[in-house]
Order: sequence, then structure tokens, then C-alpha cells
Amino acid sequence: MTKQGIEMTNIGRLDIVTSNMEKIDNTSDSYDAVTSLMQQKAAQVRQNRVNWQSYKQGQMINSEEYSVLGQLDTSMSTTQKRAAFLKEYPLLSAKTFASLLGHISKDQTVQYILTMIDDLLQEDKTRVDMFWKYGKKVKEEAWAPFINLLQRPDGFIANQSCRIITKIACWSEEPMSGKDLTYFLNWIKDQMRLQASEYLQSVVRCLQMLVRLDIYRTAFVDVDGIGTITTILAGKVGFQIQYQLVFCLWCLSFNATLATKMNRYNIVPILADVLHETGKEKVVRIILATFRNMLEKPTERDVIQEHCLSLVQCKVIKQLDLLDTKKYEDPDIVEDLEYLSEKLFASVQDLSSFDEYTTEVKSGRLEWSPVHRTERFWRENAMKLNERNYELLKILIKLMESSRDPLVLSVAAHDVGEYVRHYPRGKQVIEQLGGKHIVMQHLAHEDPNVRYEALLAVQKLMVHNWEYLGKKLEQTKPESNPLVPAKA
Repeated sequence: MTKQGIEMTNIGRLDIVTSNMEKIDNTSDSYDAVTSLMQQKAAQVRQNRVNWQSYKQGQMINSEEYSVLGQLDTSMSTTQKRAAFLKEYPLLSAKTFASLLGHISKDQTVQYILTMIDDLLQEDKTRVDMFWKYGKKVKEEAWAPFINLLQRPDGFIANQSCRIITKIACWSEEPMSGKDLTYFLNWIKDQMRLQASEYLQSVVRCLQMLVRLDIYRTAFVDVDGIGTITTILAGKVGFQIQYQLVFCLWCLSFNATLATKMNRYNIVPILADVLHETGKEKVVRIILATFRNMLEKPTERDVIQEHCLSLVQCKVIKQLDLLDTKKYEDPDIVEDLEYLSEKLFASVQDLSSFDEYTTEVKSGRLEWSPVHRTERFWRENAMKLNERNYELLKILIKLMESSRDPLVLSVAAHDVGEYVRHYPRGKQVIEQLGGKHIVMQHLAHEDPNVRYEALLAVQKLMVHNWEYLGKKLEQTKPESNPLVPAKA
């Protein structure tokens, strides 16, 4: 099935993505602007012209290849000349490039060939078809000449190959698929994790192109793509990378199924932090658009409500109010601010104390909100922590095990203690989940508040144990010693 056929059922959503992206790309955030390092190095590569005559004399290329290069080398021919030749000899051109990349190993020359190909594709998107037609003739994929080059030590060669593969994958009638797609997306993901890489912007820009198309979104999520993006965003990166990465999340959120799952990746707290800290309008715009999709695209009411509660818990309402005072002229920002404010305000009206508590725990950002200290709350809701196979308890225990924030540790320890105090089998449950040992470890924590809450939680565990033991002793006394009268 062709890529167009696959996309037809989702064409409306893709039209929105494409039109919005092109609108953004017509600003300073164009392809070349965000890959300036690649462009600078490509300009340097073009200046280092290859002497094809010497390659011919050394029998490293044949006469036919020499002739083709004379027609296509951008330093030796005009745009019109190249267009005419490629129209008449597409297979020969693709064959020549594949042959050169297959047997020439000198980095400088490979850089030049790849830059030539990238320039030719940039001039005319339809030229990717020549690689498809040649691939079918020799029974290999269109990207076959380039995919092995991703492992070259030279960063420019690897990333120029990435650009070319991305263009073939996005501009061809047939999509990239199977093992090659998985390999390519994993390569992109691994490069993104090298945050110190000078080519990070270029790699992410390729990802931006890919996730514009719905057929590549699920595949990227399947290789833990969202987890990689959120990990990078949670660190310290520049606003340009922030914008590009959130743009990828925005594109992913146009898929209703993925939008439903996005909150599982802790996206809301991370984007809320970026929104709070950023001063860049384009970053604000793309975060608000992503939040909107998370409320608009899912079809299940419970999911939408869960997303709303996460936004509320992460103080997004307050941030929306602050942004509203800035009086943005961008109509997209104004519209998204109004939409989000209305939706979140409505969700707050229906918010129960346990809904609020659940959202807070799932966000991992515990604080001393009123519910934690309210006796009535624990009396009425302690048993609810057993729901969904002790989901909330497991999160609390995980936070005590992994968090480095004294506030989070203090609140989590307190809540475990309150659960044990108000649920008769609480001690056994906490022990089965491994929580007792973790609470006791915090008795020696450096923070006095953590030590205090951990001590209280341990006391509640022990008191619960004494009460249980006392009842057992009383029950066994009449049977074990009939001479001692039973209690009245």
C-alpha cells in the first residue's frame, strides 16, 4: 500500500500539521536556520571541489561516471542543465551515486558526494524517485546506499546521510518500513541522547520532518522516542532545541491513540516547567498547542479529565493567567490560551479531593496540599489506594525510593503512614510492596523533615502491629490456659 493510501484516513489531521509547520517554517525557524552548523560545513565542503579527472585517471571512476558527474556537480553545471539531465537519465544518476558511495572511502570525497545529492534533492523533492526506481531495479531499498554511512566516524558524513534518508522517507510515494525504519529511528534516538553533539539540531530537525507523517509517529514511540524527548527536555537545553523537541511532541499528539498515552511519559510536568521558565514566544506557542491537542484529540472522557487534572496539578492555570496578561498578537496563542483556560476551569469545578490527590501523586510532585493533613480525607479514601492493584501506593513507594527532593520524600512517608493508620490491612500491604524497608531507610536521612515523617510512619506501622498482636493474644488466652477466666 502506498504512503498516500495509508494517509488518506487521516488526511485532515495531517493537513493541519503540514500547514501549521509550513507557516512556522516561513519564519526564522526554517530548515536551514535551525541546521546552521550543517549549512556552514556544507558550504565549506562545496568549496573543496573534487578533481574528478584525477579519479578517472586513477581508474577509481569510469568514463560513464565521470560524464555523469560533469552534468550533476553543482560547481560545474547550471540548475537548468542538472534538471534536464536528471529528467532524462534518473536511473543512471542514481546508479552513479550508489557506485561512488560504495567504493570511494576518502572522507572528503564522500562528504562532497553526499552534499551534492542533498543539494539536488533540495532543488526538487521529486528527485527522490530516482533512488526508488534504481532500488527496484537492483532489488534493494532506495536508502540502501546511505544507511550504512550512518555508522561512519565522521559526523558530517553520518548526519548528511541522515538528511538524505529523511528526505527519501518523507518525499517518496512509498514509506520507509520494517527493520530499516526501526534501525533509522533508533539511530536518531541514540544521536539525540548525545546532547553534547554539535549536530543535535540537525538530527532533531530530521525527526521533525518524519513525525509530520502519521505513519512514522507510532514507530518512533515504539522505540521509546517520547521517553528520549522528555529526558532531554528535563535537562538543561537551549530554547531552540526545546522548540524543536516540543514540536515533535506536538506532531505526535495529532495521533489520537498517541495523544491518549502521552501523559504516561510525564510530559505535562516537564512541559509545564519549560513553559514557566521560557521567555521565547515560539516555545510558548508550541507548548500551548501540544497541551490543547492532549485535551482535544483523545476520545475517552476519562483520559481528557486525567490530562486536565495533570495540567491543574502542575499549576498551568496560574501560568495561563500570567501569559494572558502579556497580550500576544499571535492569534494561535490567544486562541489556545482561551481554550485551555476554559477547559481547565471547567475541570476544576468537578474536581473531588481524591481526584486532586490522585493527580498529585501521579505527577510525582508532592507538596503539603490540604488533603494530606485532613483526617476526614484519609478516613474516607484510604481504601481507595488499593485500587488498580495498589497503583497509588506503588507510586508513593517508588517516590520514596528514587526521589531526591526532601519535600516529596516527607509527604510520601507521611501518606504511607496515614494509609497504614486508616486501613486495617495497611501494614501487610506496605510490607508486601517493600515499603516498610524503604521508610526505615529514611530514618537516617540528612533532612530533618524527612527523618521526622519517616519516624512517624514507622511508629504507625509498629503501633498497628502491637494492636494486631494484642488482639491475637486476647483471642488465644482462653484456649491456651482454661484456668484463666476470659475477659467479660
